[in-house]
Amino acid sequence: MPTLFSKIITREIPASIVYQDDLVTAFKDINPVAPVHILIVPNIEIASTNDVLPEHEKMLGHLFTVAKQVAQEQGVAESGYRLIVNNGSDSGQEVAHLHVHLIGGRNLGPLVQTRE
Repeated sequence: MPTLFSKIITREIPASIVYQDDLVTAFKDINPVAPVHILIVPNIEIASTNDVLPEHEKMLGHLFTVAKQVAQEQGVAESGYRLIVNNGSDSGQEVAHLHVHLIGGRNLGPLVQTRE
């Protein structure tokens, strides 16, 4: 069954796509946590990092070069941005389709907050 992201990739569901090629698609998150919040996803369905195979290496490397390009185009490359990959429910992964969050446009604070 196609994921929500697969339907965005094939344009069955509308989204603000900022980049697309034969390997990856990048689009604006519908619930942004910062002024810039872009999701970058493989065009093939990979549920999580636990499902990454050696044959995915080229695409995953390309995903990071696309992240750099999108960060530049969105104006956050110089000030800084965060790339986040969640894996599984404890991490907050909501869609079972591997994706990278590119977040920036403001001070993002600490990566993880500690509990006492």
